[in-house]
Amino acid sequence: MEVEIDLQKSVENNAAVYYELTKKAKKKLAGARQALIESKKKLSELQKHEEKFWEEAAAKQKKVERKKEWYEKFHWFISSEDFLCIGGKDATSNEIIIKKHLEKDDLVFHTEAPGSPFFLIKNGITCGEKTILETAQAVGIYSKSWKYGHTSSDVFWVKPEQVSKEAQSGEFISKGSFMVYGKKNQLSVKMECGIGLVESQILGGPLEAIKHKTKNFVVIVPGREKKSSLAKKIHFKLKGGDLDEIIKFLPGEGELKK
Repeated sequence: MEVEIDLQKSVENNAAVYYELTKKAKKKLAGARQALIESKKKLSELQKHEEKFWEEAAAKQKKVERKKEWYEKFHWFISSEDFLCIGGKDATSNEIIIKKHLEKDDLVFHTEAPGSPFFLIKNGITCGEKTILETAQAVGIYSKSWKYGHTSSDVFWVKPEQVSKEAQSGEFISKGSFMVYGKKNQLSVKMECGIGLVESQILGGPLEAIKHKTKNFVVIVPGREKKSSLAKKIHFKLKGGDLDEIIKFLPGEGELKK
């Protein structure tokens, strides 16, 4: 530390100058300390207000629930060609899909493996190749092939008149299963699931269909991370969305594709 001495002043006068400077510095230090204390108080109050704001926002979001469509109780997505595609989640919903919602202009999708959903493209006779491929992928990712960690799945599609609950002599058809007669149109699809956010709504299903709806999406592939943990990572990546809705669209355990 350098000390300047005025040679034209006495030692006592020089000392007095520095004494006054020291007093001023102490006052400034005391003021700075007080300002710091007040700033910390204000910051604490702002953090409380921020926490309250987000709690109120979350409460409002829960109160204003989006009206759900009839098909949202099934697996569903809107294809990149804007066709509604619905699929069963279990034996009961498979039964409902075919018996109640299958119409003559639809296309029916399934796999040879047990434990797979039936999917319909509503008014599918007018759809293009993109919707067919996307629906085939939906069948694959929601089948047991995902659980087994397969990277691809074989899927077929047929017309409504080829699907029947009538078994051949000596055969038994369990709940959620149907006989498929005639030629099957075979496809092989990659096991990739897209999860995206459109405003506040979560969408999930075949990758290309989700990419068509939003740029804010992630890609999920078969893996070993639990759905609850994976959903939190997806929520962070998307910067929003309801965790329960994310979990609903996940085919099972998986991982984020890098």
